[in-house]
Amino acid sequence: MLIVFEGIDGSGKTTLSNRVAQELRHAGLRVRHVREGGLLASPVSEGLRRFTRDPAHLALTPTAELLLYAAREAQLLEEVTRPALAESDVVITDRFFYTAEVLARWGRGMPEHVVRPVLDACARGLTPDRVFLMDVDPALARARRRISKILTPKPGAPSRKGLAGSGLQVRLRSGYRALAAEAPERWTLLENAGVTLETLVRQVVQDILQAREGISPSARTLRAAPSPVRSLEEARGRLLRQLDVWREDEPSLAAYFLSGMEGEDMTERREALAERCPELVAYSLVGFTDEASWHLRRQLADKAPGQVLGSLRDAAADAPESWELRDRLIERVPVQVAESLNGLDSEQAWKMRERIYFSASESVIASLEGLNGTQAWSQRLRWLSDAGGEDALALERVARTGCRSIRGLESERAWTWRERAWAAAPDAVLRSLAGLVSPRAWELREQHVARASRAVLSTLEGLDHPRAWALRESFGAQCEEVLDSIVGMEGAPAWGLRTALADTWPSSTVRSLGPLLQTPRGRALAERLLASHPQDFALLRQATRGAPDTFQRALDATA
Repeated sequence: MLIVFEGIDGSGKTTLSNRVAQELRHAGLRVRHVREGGLLASPVSEGLRRFTRDPAHLALTPTAELLLYAAREAQLLEEVTRPALAESDVVITDRFFYTAEVLARWGRGMPEHVVRPVLDACARGLTPDRVFLMDVDPALARARRRISKILTPKPGAPSRKGLAGSGLQVRLRSGYRALAAEAPERWTLLENAGVTLETLVRQVVQDILQAREGISPSARTLRAAPSPVRSLEEARGRLLRQLDVWREDEPSLAAYFLSGMEGEDMTERREALAERCPELVAYSLVGFTDEASWHLRRQLADKAPGQVLGSLRDAAADAPESWELRDRLIERVPVQVAESLNGLDSEQAWKMRERIYFSASESVIASLEGLNGTQAWSQRLRWLSDAGGEDALALERVARTGCRSIRGLESERAWTWRERAWAAAPDAVLRSLAGLVSPRAWELREQHVARASRAVLSTLEGLDHPRAWALRESFGAQCEEVLDSIVGMEGAPAWGLRTALADTWPSSTVRSLGPLLQTPRGRALAERLLASHPQDFALLRQATRGAPDTFQRALDATA
């Protein structure tokens, strides 16, 4: 019996499939999981997976990507899955050819008549007995992935697939749901929100055991959509209720979603979660300078030093309290102290960089982002000489550090670094173009925007330039990050994009308002979207960010 788990990245399918395998073994079945522990059982397939994830392969075309994904699954099928089916009662696989189909058709826009024959030829008639689709709001999936990275940082480059932006996951979710609707007798849709892992495990194990006895799966009833939200104040109340539910059921999610949220009600929840989720509560304090936030930082500094230092950004970066925390933690976590100096050009910052250079040189150099003075270049050249000279920029790790350091710099020396770093880290080179408006910066963006939209659009933040608007508008409704590049921007082009993309990307539309949320026009747009998309938690959260005193007064008046 072949059991497949599918879903977007961060949906929880790997965790669930591993737990289900354990429970089926406890039930006395011979079970083979071909991706147990997160690694594909075929070294060849695992190598192909790493290849397709590598952002250095930026030029990979949709057709080549499809063939590589198909090759990965075909190798796993012939090397591991088919033999296991002959020896085991149940074979479990985390992803099947459906992943390649959804990515090609819904992710990259390839036609069905091109994709299906390729995958059918690779499957050679094998069809899963049951497919469990872990269905989750992409915003929650993204949050869970981010939580994992905060709690267990993993060095290395970002995934190549992630360069396409958050909109890719939304399209992939639609694709999976479409495939499930085509074959409801084989697919079971599982909602991974508001349901405990133990409940999902029991449900799936029961379905598999019943399927072995020839019993059809029971019908699933999706939860009704919540009622419309009529105002920003009502949205904040609903948000707080959801956070309180997660505080009991999934505290890490509650702590993570407190990030950027101001007000006494949010501070109370941070304090309540600080003991259970110190790293995530510290992470949620980014940029805050109120006394309660400084108190929490001092309280959490020993338990979550990296996240406390990571929160010293924006208005908090150069505050006296920040320097006290850096002095307190410098011997323990010099790398994170260096990272917290990002963009600072004060004498105090330069002294601290020199103090920790030999223990955290790469982070010191990365912290020079946006600094173009003689002292900054002297530090860069010192580091590059230690690394082996300019030829070392052909090494991925050196290339990524160097590109981070020259982000936003237009000098000839910076462009030389970009040219040398391109082969090793093209996505990092693209991100280094932040704010640049020279012809060669535009040419590089326009040449690669189709394959690295997230990286390119991140460099347009706040740019009011004709070529910036042309790039934004070229995406239509396909890319959420278009909206991230116009946060707080006024004018007809910005409002035109918000109007055009509002119902496709409601939460990002509201986020793009920034301080404009407190204007009559911004508030009206947010409240219209809340009424139309009451089930969108990310929208609920974005609509309640900012002006916490206004919200509190309104809530007090209705209490």
